[in-house]
Amino acid sequence: MTPPPSRLANLDLNLLVSLRELLRERNVTRAAARIGISQPAASAALSRLRRHFDDDLLARRPGGYVLTPLAFQLVDQVEGVCSAAERLFGTGHGFDPSTARRGFTLLVADYTVAVLGPALSAAMARRAPGVELRLRLVRESFSADIGETIRLIDGLIAPPAARFERPELRSTALFEDRWVCVVDASNPVAAGSGPRLGLDTLAAMPWVVPFAPDRGMSAAAPMTRQLARLGVEPDIRVRVESYLSVPYLVAGTDRVALLQERLARQVADRLGLAVLPCPGDPGPIDERLWWHTDLESDPAHRWLRELVVELAGTL
Repeated sequence: MTPPPSRLANLDLNLLVSLRELLRERNVTRAAARIGISQPAASAALSRLRRHFDDDLLARRPGGYVLTPLAFQLVDQVEGVCSAAERLFGTGHGFDPSTARRGFTLLVADYTVAVLGPALSAAMARRAPGVELRLRLVRESFSADIGETIRLIDGLIAPPAARFERPELRSTALFEDRWVCVVDASNPVAAGSGPRLGLDTLAAMPWVVPFAPDRGMSAAAPMTRQLARLGVEPDIRVRVESYLSVPYLVAGTDRVALLQERLARQVADRLGLAVLPCPGDPGPIDERLWWHTDLESDPAHRWLRELVVELAGTL
């Protein structure tokens, strides 16, 4: 009995690239320019995609197009699939960064973008001008299958966690940091006119906490793991899904936050913040690059790993 044909055999895989650029640009003309095809050809691709998904994908609104709910669901999937396809068809070939035209996708926290992003972006522009760097911001409390997530991208930068203890993952050390407390410079605990900043004081102060769930505290995020380690149950007044936003939400208030020192030092003077040692033993921050074993021998990925490790060593 003849087996049924693969569903992929009936698909034009060029539509993947069209779908990715249409969802990125939300504009047919700009998507066409990104792909290197005519505007009518991009419009035809959009029509085919709409028929395939039975959805508009791009809905016209005053001022332009917006993504439909289904299109929002497809964004991360198509990015992962296109990245995997680029790696698949690049396997077995040498990698020359000066002439390569491909992309690398890294899953990172916005803290990592602030600390490592400028050096990485500048180095890529100099050494691999035709390579696209895609930085996807990760929610610290994401619960997806981490093995499957990393298999579809080029890597994740994050501290060690139990969910990363999997045989199919590899990692290498990048840089270290430490937790500090940030308060407004006029806060009595910073000015010396108030109580010493101890654990009891921290427990009594209002907090800004990133990646905290609406109720209780999650052990999934590094920040909340450290608060639990200190035995502090914070009085949370502001929750935000960002590290970079935290110091701005502390400035000018009586609030306190736990923050990575490298990030705190970048913004403290500009925002009028005091950076104070964290009482107790919050533990170090060990940022690592994680990747799937499928990429271990890929020349392009080896180049990326070496570049990230090199740049991290200059911090």
